[in-house]
Amino acid sequence: MEYLAYAVLFLTYLGLGLGYWPGYRMNRAAIALCGAAFLIVLGVLDLEGAWEALEPHTLTFLFGVMVLNAHLGYAGFFQLVLDRLVHLARTPLGLLVWLTYGTGLLSALFLNDTIAILFTPLVLALTRSLGLPPVPYLLALAGATNLGSVATLTGNPQNIVVGSLSKIGYLEFAQALAPVALLGLSLQVALLYALYPAVRSRASLPPLPPFRFRLHRALLAKGVWVSLALLAAFLLGYPLAQGALVAAGFLLWSRRLRSERFFMRVDWELLVLFAGLFMVTAAVKALGLLAPLEALANAPAGLAAVTTLLSNLISNVPAVLLLYPLIPSADTQGWLMLAAAATLAGNLTLLGSVANLIVAEAARREGCRLSFFEHLRFGLPLTLLSLLLAYGWLYR
Repeated sequence: MEYLAYAVLFLTYLGLGLGYWPGYRMNRAAIALCGAAFLIVLGVLDLEGAWEALEPHTLTFLFGVMVLNAHLGYAGFFQLVLDRLVHLARTPLGLLVWLTYGTGLLSALFLNDTIAILFTPLVLALTRSLGLPPVPYLLALAGATNLGSVATLTGNPQNIVVGSLSKIGYLEFAQALAPVALLGLSLQVALLYALYPAVRSRASLPPLPPFRFRLHRALLAKGVWVSLALLAAFLLGYPLAQGALVAAGFLLWSRRLRSERFFMRVDWELLVLFAGLFMVTAAVKALGLLAPLEALANAPAGLAAVTTLLSNLISNVPAVLLLYPLIPSADTQGWLMLAAAATLAGNLTLLGSVANLIVAEAARREGCRLSFFEHLRFGLPLTLLSLLLAYGWLYR
């Protein structure tokens, strides 16, 4: 039975890395949940143990942020911000700079996957209408969503996990990693400037076409005020999950938007993925399979290396959930390194983060190909330099 459990774990993490099981129509959420179910059947976990493995603060925090993003998306907030950003750009180089820093800031405040979903078709339409090559701007979008999300606990799902489990405050986390994000975005601009001559141009752009989107001013005002209140609560030390749930409650109390519209935009698959991964991680711990990683995780450089490797093999959220039991609760630097490495590693390959895949897939549907090696040429140096930057900053 123990060997069968090892086989189930291997197949589960293989499926998480590939994003599917060959011959089966299953995504990562289904694979994680099926893996947990088989481990319960094999007796590695019982149902009570599986429920206890769930981390309610992480799931609640993530749900609240998703509801906030759904409200702002319906209000037209993200489209409005992108419209303002591109109209500030006067040249191809200016467009690259504004897109990088603007996307990075939004990804720090909201989930990076949301920014990637909403911005990719807009960036494609913009570059085509201006006669600019789309690939460097798509790379800027994908890279900035990862780099910017390093800065805060609300930037991406793996940071939410780290914040919920480590109890690091929102302000403390931002003070530690916001400089890494800012310098990483600067590295990205310099790298794209070196790789793509077309973005170096300082010639004036033709008149920019207007974006067509619906702006609901009442919804926008409510969403902005709730967002500001939530951010203030986080900065003052209010519990993260509790604050996100209260904010979701205020937003769901609405006469203008049906509740179903909020729930349509909540990423239930991601919540199921988290639940399944918590159970699978509990099984890994029960089988004592984390012992070989303890020596690596005890050294800062080893923790960064193994997190980077696992994030590109099995994706960053499963990597964080697999490694967090090895980090002492009082090791703040270790928790921060885990969050930074898992996020920055997402830029290494096209498969390294969900945001990359969102950008590549949305571009493919629009007839623009972002190849694996095109991304690797940009992502490899960016990842290595940003990881060195994070390591040097955190352990200075």
